[in-house]
Order: sequence, then C-alpha cells, then structure tokens
Amino acid sequence: MDYGLCLPNFRDGASREGMEAGAEMAERLGWSIVWTTDHVMVPTSAADDYGTNFDAIEVLAWIGARFPKVRLGTSVIVVPQRNAVILAKELSTLDALSGGRLVAGVGSGWNEEEFGNIGVADRFHMRGAYLDETIDVWRHLWSGSREPFHGRFNDFEDFVFSPLPAQGEAVPIVVGGRAEPALRRAGRTGDWYHSSATSAAKYAERVPVIRAAAEAAGRPMPRLTARAWTEFGPATSNHYAIRGTVEEMAAEIRSFAASGVDHLAVWFDATDPRELVSLMERFDREVAPLV
Repeated sequence: MDYGLCLPNFRDGASREGMEAGAEMAERLGWSIVWTTDHVMVPTSAADDYGTNFDAIEVLAWIGARFPKVRLGTSVIVVPQRNAVILAKELSTLDALSGGRLVAGVGSGWNEEEFGNIGVADRFHMRGAYLDETIDVWRHLWSGSREPFHGRFNDFEDFVFSPLPAQGEAVPIVVGGRAEPALRRAGRTGDWYHSSATSAAKYAERVPVIRAAAEAAGRPMPRLTARAWTEFGPATSNHYAIRGTVEEMAAEIRSFAASGVDHLAVWFDATDPRELVSLMERFDREVAPLV
C-alpha cells in the first residue's frame, strides 16, 4: 500500500506550522502525496468541520515550493463552484512550477448553501454536468490544442493558453464521490477514483460500477484510492474511521487492498504539529508494516 497525508489545512487550529510539519514528515517517511481539502464559505452548520479552510490550491503551491519530493493532490476541489478555465490555469501553473507533481482531485460538491454563499446557487442542480464539461475543458487546454471548444458552459474559439502543465494532458484527474453518477463518472472520465469516509466493505461494492463504466467507455480501469480518517483506539465519534488496535487497523487496510486500492490518503484529526508528527510516525512504525 502506498500512503499519502491529508494535510491539516482545515478545521479550527489549522496553521502553516501544522501543514509544514505534516509535509516534512511525509517526505521523511516516503509517503507519496500530500492532499488538501477544499471548501470556501460553508454555512454555520458545517463550521465545526470546515469553518477554517486554507485554500486548497494555494496551500499546495506553498508546500510544493518547500518540499520537492511529495506529489500535490486535491481531495477534492469542488469544481462547480469555480470557473473551469481559471481553474485550468491555476492547476496548470501549479504543475508547471512544481515540475509535474499535480494530482487533480475533483468533485461535484454536496452543500447547496455553500453554492449560494459563493454566488453560484443556480449551478448546484447541474453540478454533475458542469464537472463533466470541466474535465473535457482541462484535457482540451492541457493538451496544447488550439481548436475551438463549444460546450454548454464554456465556449471559446480564439485563445492562447499557457503555460501548459509539465505533465501535459496526462495530469491525473481523480474523481471523488459516492453517489452512482460519481462512480460512473470516475469510470467514464477519471484516471483515478478517490473515496472519502467509506469503509473497505462499502468500497468493494462500488468497484463493479466503476469498472462497468470504464469498460462501456472503452477506457482502462481507473487507479483506486481512498481517503480515511485514522485514529488509534476506540471510536471518538460516529464518523467512519480506520481505528482500533494496530492489528484491526491493518486488517481494514488489507481489505481496501483486496478491492484494488493501492493508495491510502490518511487523515489524522490533529492540527498541532507535534501531535500530527507523532501520529504519522506511530502509523508508519506500527500499522504499515502489518499491511
């Protein structure tokens, strides 16, 4: 199993020091990707989870400049809240400046009130279509094509787009989500699939849906990845987590691997730098060798 870290760029207590400590330890442990979480302006009902949320792309630019070994992933950008072409430029710039380390995780979003807060309330009920077209726009622009693009939400003919990503159109597009349309989108258009807050058993039920969509589209099966809250000992909440004894935690990770998952984005509910580093070291020392 390959491991990554969900940086503590969100929740109360999030800080530059915590994010830097996590990225530094990820490099030291040989974990491959650091991931950021995206929200812009949630309603107060979601404040406990996302009230503080450093921007997902800008954090990766900062981390990428300081830590040259890790790849830089978004888990995941709520694409329909943003302009597709501007996002294409931001991500292309990040990939160019980081030497081809971008992993572009995308999702359609779930919080209707947040869409309204940002001024795109009308887009919430067409967010799946918007995300589909955005992926097409990105691949079109990142390929270096000068051909016109005519879509439902984007229309351009005379344009110059530069810089291109260092990876070109091969930037991995990672589709997140749990609803069946999201699973079909992952198989139909994604390079990777990325789950969140999902048990290994539930994940296994999704794989056939993704595979069938990929086969129908004549595309290879996406790489399978998962993001999971991870905590040692008994449950501290009702949220799904990889938890329990180290043996129980390793067994759950082995169950993910049995479904084809080969990358696990680990999230520890810790923003304090010392606490986060301690949890990462313990996981790498006690759990990872048992998988």
